[in-house]
Amino acid sequence: MKFLTLDLQFFAGEKTEKATPKKRQDARKKGQVAKSQDVITAVNLLAVFLYLMFTGELLLDHILRVFRHSFQDYLLVDLTENNLKSILLEIMKEITFILGPIMLVAFVASVAANYFQIGFLFSSEAIQLKLEKINPIQGFKRIFSLRALVELLKSILKISFVGIVTFTVLWKRIDEILILSHKSVGAALASIASLTMQMGLFASGALFFLAILDYLYQKYDFEKSIRMSKQDIKDEYKNIEGDPLIKSKIKQRQKEMAMRRMMQEVPKADVVITNPTHFAVALKYDEQKLDAPYVVAKGVDYVAQKIKYIAKENDVITVENRPLARALYDQTEIGETIPEQFFKAVAEILAFVYRTKNKI
Repeated sequence: MKFLTLDLQFFAGEKTEKATPKKRQDARKKGQVAKSQDVITAVNLLAVFLYLMFTGELLLDHILRVFRHSFQDYLLVDLTENNLKSILLEIMKEITFILGPIMLVAFVASVAANYFQIGFLFSSEAIQLKLEKINPIQGFKRIFSLRALVELLKSILKISFVGIVTFTVLWKRIDEILILSHKSVGAALASIASLTMQMGLFASGALFFLAILDYLYQKYDFEKSIRMSKQDIKDEYKNIEGDPLIKSKIKQRQKEMAMRRMMQEVPKADVVITNPTHFAVALKYDEQKLDAPYVVAKGVDYVAQKIKYIAKENDVITVENRPLARALYDQTEIGETIPEQFFKAVAEILAFVYRTKNKI
């Protein structure tokens, strides 16, 4: 019996269950999310190379204009303390115009790739200084852990895959590369630029493919890391139930849902019996469902006024009977049939309602 108890405790502690929404929310607050850095790198490179492909000619013209202006003007000018500052500022401005858009594209691509993976997230816990991060023993364990081995294999796979792709591009254009020395400087530079662009796009595409696989792995690894045992789920449920604020919110939500369901039944009622100002009880008689009239809605004060308003909007007849309304409110619950002592009074009211509807 003792061994059976130990086995049950062991299996109860096994993390085999999916994480609850609360566990996911707590992990997100700590900055623990399924994210692949490779996706950001791949999207970044792909965006930059695509930008260069579409704006390469404009950038080349701008660069040549900067060089031409530098050789024609700055080399012929005597450098002094007064004009050195202005020359440096002008050169820095031209470099900013060239590199600025590239950096902006890279920044936007990185933000977009990060957002599509995890959405908007700011976690102060993720950037807090933790002593275990600088603990050499813990660092040694991380270096020789299974996760480190997986990361090493991933790096080897990425280098190999991207290397094969770029080598294939080079091999297909080997004839063009071999005759570069026979071309003019401009034609050679154009060929090198075209080759670099093609290699960059293919390498980015290959890295993006690997990044998708890495993201799927990161998602799997994250789901595995936040799994819970059956005991964890029970403990979490007890903690949530024990919170008075959460319990009150749950009760309030349940009350609101019950109120909405009750109000949806008022238009189906045969009659609403009122106090007339304080109580309202909506009754329905369906011989195929129950043998006696039953309560579909009831309320006092504000709820009673709302029942009467909905009844009026849906042409449900309202009958004033103070003692009957009060007695039905006190002695019946929603969905219950009325007590036997009220059969006669309710039957008379229903007969009056049916006669009135037939006249209409």
